[in-house]
Amino acid sequence: MTVLVVLLIAVLVVTSVVSLALAGRSPAQHVAAFVAAGTMAFLGLLAVVWSGLVDETDVLGRTLLVDLFLISVLGGSGVTATVLWLVDRGSTRSDTMDRAGEVLRGGAWIGAFERCAVFATLAAGWPEGLAIVLALKGLGRYSELRGTPPAPDGVATSGGVAERFIIGSFASLLWASACAGIYLALVG
Repeated sequence: MTVLVVLLIAVLVVTSVVSLALAGRSPAQHVAAFVAAGTMAFLGLLAVVWSGLVDETDVLGRTLLVDLFLISVLGGSGVTATVLWLVDRGSTRSDTMDRAGEVLRGGAWIGAFERCAVFATLAAGWPEGLAIVLALKGLGRYSELRGTPPAPDGVATSGGVAERFIIGSFASLLWASACAGIYLALVG
């Protein structure tokens, strides 16, 4: 069973790095993100069934902590980008969504730091830290979310910025929480 967990973690690390390396709107990035999400779901089921499989103080437990942290931070970028791509895919407001992405500059970096903090607080057994992470992110983006500036052609955009912020934040938070939850289940 341990070999299967190690193999799944290896697949997640590879797909996370590939997804990050193919950043953008590449179809290969979306495939890597779908593979990562499917592998994560399967690993989550195994973690629930075989809870306490790994001792957190041995080498495997520590390696698992580092690997799931990296999967959380690196893999979350591709998964979040793919979720936003799925949302934008059928939209007739693609220009509005592109403008929203320009307003929320630095979102990929903020998301990476967010996933670091979420994973760390949950893995450390301090879930209250999630409230601090969410509060800091909301306060940091308040000015962009409060009023979207008009586009260069003078047309005001609305809805796209807040929509992207909420969807991207939830996708990122859920990914990091899933990684921490799998870690806690496997060592619990």
